Amino acid sequence: MQVILAPWGADDLEVLRRANTAELTQFLGGPEPEAALAQRHAEYLAGESMFRVVNDGVTAGYAGWWEQEHEGAPAYEVGCVIEPAWQGRGVASAALAEVVRRAVASGDGRPIVGYAHVGNEASHALCRRVGFELEGTGMFPGDDGGAPIEVAVWVIRP
Repeated sequence: MQVILAPWGADDLEVLRRANTAELTQFLGGPEPEAALAQRHAEYLAGESMFRVVNDGVTAGYAGWWEQEHEGAPAYEVGCVIEPAWQGRGVASAALAEVVRRAVASGDGRPIVGYAHVGNEASHALCRRVGFELEGTGMFPGDDGGAPIEVAVWVIRP
Protein backbone atom coordinates (compact mmCIF):
# COMPACT_ATOMS: atom_id res chain seq x y z
CA MET A 1 0.00 0.00 0.00
CA GLN A 2 1.28 3.42 -0.95
CA VAL A 3 -0.82 6.34 0.32
CA ILE A 4 0.06 9.82 -0.91
CA LEU A 5 -1.54 13.22 -0.53
CA ALA A 6 -1.97 14.89 -3.93
CA PRO A 7 -2.64 18.65 -4.11
CA TRP A 8 -6.32 19.51 -4.44
CA GLY A 9 -7.05 20.26 -8.10
CA ALA A 10 -9.72 21.72 -10.35
CA ASP A 11 -11.07 18.26 -11.22
CA ASP A 12 -11.48 17.17 -7.59
CA LEU A 13 -15.08 18.34 -7.13
CA GLU A 14 -15.98 14.76 -8.07
CA VAL A 15 -14.10 13.53 -4.97
CA LEU A 16 -16.43 15.63 -2.80
CA ARG A 17 -19.46 14.34 -4.69
CA ARG A 18 -18.46 10.69 -4.16
CA ALA A 19 -18.04 11.35 -0.43
CA ASN A 20 -21.40 13.15 -0.18
CA THR A 21 -23.39 10.04 0.72
CA ALA A 22 -25.64 9.28 3.66
CA GLU A 23 -23.12 6.67 4.83
CA LEU A 24 -20.11 9.00 4.83
CA THR A 25 -21.94 12.06 6.20
CA GLN A 26 -24.07 10.39 8.86
CA PHE A 27 -21.99 11.93 11.66
CA LEU A 28 -21.66 15.30 9.91
CA GLY A 29 -25.30 16.22 9.50
CA GLY A 30 -26.01 14.40 6.22
CA PRO A 31 -25.29 15.05 2.54
CA GLU A 32 -24.78 18.62 1.38
CA PRO A 33 -26.52 20.33 -1.54
CA GLU A 34 -24.50 20.72 -4.75
CA ALA A 35 -24.02 24.46 -4.16
CA ALA A 36 -22.36 23.76 -0.79
CA LEU A 37 -20.04 21.20 -2.40
CA ALA A 38 -19.08 23.70 -5.11
CA GLN A 39 -18.36 26.35 -2.46
CA ARG A 40 -16.21 23.96 -0.43
CA HIS A 41 -14.35 22.88 -3.58
CA ALA A 42 -13.58 26.55 -4.35
CA GLU A 43 -12.28 27.04 -0.80
CA TYR A 44 -10.07 23.97 -1.08
CA LEU A 45 -8.67 25.24 -4.39
CA ALA A 46 -7.87 28.61 -2.82
CA GLY A 47 -5.97 27.03 0.09
CA GLU A 48 -2.85 24.94 0.29
CA SER A 49 -3.72 22.37 2.92
CA MET A 50 -6.42 20.14 1.40
CA PHE A 51 -5.43 17.01 -0.47
CA ARG A 52 -6.81 14.15 -2.49
CA VAL A 53 -5.87 10.86 -0.80
CA VAL A 54 -4.42 8.46 -3.35
CA ASN A 55 -3.80 4.80 -2.56
CA ASP A 56 -1.80 2.78 -5.07
CA GLY A 57 -2.64 5.32 -7.78
CA VAL A 58 -6.41 5.42 -7.13
CA THR A 59 -8.26 8.26 -5.36
CA ALA A 60 -9.57 6.98 -2.03
CA GLY A 61 -10.89 10.20 -0.45
CA TYR A 62 -9.59 13.50 0.85
CA ALA A 63 -7.86 14.94 3.91
CA GLY A 64 -6.41 18.19 5.13
CA TRP A 65 -6.18 20.83 7.80
CA TRP A 66 -7.42 24.38 8.27
CA GLU A 67 -7.12 27.16 10.80
CA GLN A 68 -9.44 26.95 13.78
CA GLU A 69 -9.68 28.37 17.26
CA HIS A 70 -9.40 25.93 20.15
CA GLU A 71 -9.74 27.06 23.76
CA GLY A 72 -9.42 30.67 22.61
CA ALA A 73 -6.12 30.16 20.79
CA PRO A 74 -5.13 29.39 17.19
CA ALA A 75 -5.10 25.70 16.25
CA TYR A 76 -5.25 23.50 13.18
CA GLU A 77 -8.29 21.31 12.76
CA VAL A 78 -7.79 18.16 10.70
CA GLY A 79 -10.20 16.03 8.77
CA CYS A 80 -10.12 12.89 6.65
CA VAL A 81 -12.84 11.21 4.56
CA ILE A 82 -12.09 7.82 3.02
CA GLU A 83 -14.49 6.09 0.64
CA PRO A 84 -15.98 2.78 1.86
CA ALA A 85 -14.03 0.61 -0.62
CA TRP A 86 -10.79 1.75 1.05
CA GLN A 87 -11.85 1.64 4.70
CA GLY A 88 -10.28 -0.89 7.05
CA ARG A 89 -7.02 -1.02 5.06
CA GLY A 90 -4.96 1.60 6.89
CA VAL A 91 -5.54 4.30 4.27
CA ALA A 92 -7.17 6.73 6.72
CA SER A 93 -4.41 6.20 9.30
CA ALA A 94 -1.67 6.83 6.74
CA ALA A 95 -3.43 9.88 5.29
CA LEU A 96 -4.27 11.47 8.63
CA ALA A 97 -0.78 10.82 10.01
CA GLU A 98 0.69 12.61 6.99
CA VAL A 99 -1.74 15.53 7.39
CA VAL A 100 -0.73 15.86 11.04
CA ARG A 101 2.97 15.65 10.12
CA ARG A 102 2.56 18.45 7.58
CA ALA A 103 0.54 20.64 9.94
CA VAL A 104 3.14 20.21 12.69
CA ALA A 105 5.92 20.93 10.17
CA SER A 106 4.36 24.32 9.48
CA GLY A 107 6.48 25.27 12.49
CA ASP A 108 4.17 27.53 14.47
CA GLY A 109 3.51 25.08 17.34
CA ARG A 110 -0.29 25.21 17.18
CA PRO A 111 -2.20 22.27 18.61
CA ILE A 112 -3.71 19.90 16.07
CA VAL A 113 -7.39 19.24 16.82
CA GLY A 114 -9.78 16.60 15.56
CA TYR A 115 -13.48 16.72 16.35
CA ALA A 116 -15.43 13.47 15.97
CA HIS A 117 -19.11 12.87 16.64
CA VAL A 118 -19.37 11.10 20.00
CA GLY A 119 -20.98 8.10 18.30
CA ASN A 120 -18.36 7.73 15.58
CA GLU A 121 -16.25 4.89 16.99
CA ALA A 122 -14.24 4.51 13.77
CA SER A 123 -13.08 8.14 14.00
CA HIS A 124 -12.20 7.72 17.68
CA ALA A 125 -10.09 4.67 16.86
CA LEU A 126 -8.40 6.58 14.02
CA CYS A 127 -7.54 9.48 16.31
CA ARG A 128 -6.02 7.10 18.87
CA ARG A 129 -3.95 5.31 16.18
CA VAL A 130 -2.55 8.60 14.88
CA GLY A 131 -1.54 9.77 18.37
CA PHE A 132 -4.28 12.18 19.42
CA GLU A 133 -5.29 12.40 23.07
CA LEU A 134 -8.93 12.71 24.09
CA GLU A 135 -9.44 15.99 25.95
CA GLY A 136 -13.20 15.82 26.47
CA THR A 137 -16.36 16.63 24.59
CA GLY A 138 -17.97 19.74 23.17
CA MET A 139 -20.89 20.93 21.08
CA PHE A 140 -20.76 22.04 17.46
CA PRO A 141 -23.61 24.06 15.99
CA GLY A 142 -25.61 22.07 13.45
CA ASP A 143 -25.40 22.97 9.77
CA ASP A 144 -28.00 25.44 8.53
CA GLY A 145 -29.47 25.94 11.98
CA GLY A 146 -29.84 22.22 12.72
CA ALA A 147 -29.49 20.64 16.13
CA PRO A 148 -26.07 20.96 17.79
CA ILE A 149 -23.75 17.96 17.42
CA GLU A 150 -21.88 16.53 20.42
CA VAL A 151 -18.26 15.80 19.53
CA ALA A 152 -15.23 14.26 21.18
CA VAL A 153 -12.27 16.64 21.20
CA TRP A 154 -8.99 14.97 20.19
CA VAL A 155 -5.73 16.97 20.40
CA ILE A 156 -2.05 16.63 19.55
CA ARG A 157 0.14 19.27 21.16
CA PRO A 158 3.44 19.52 19.26
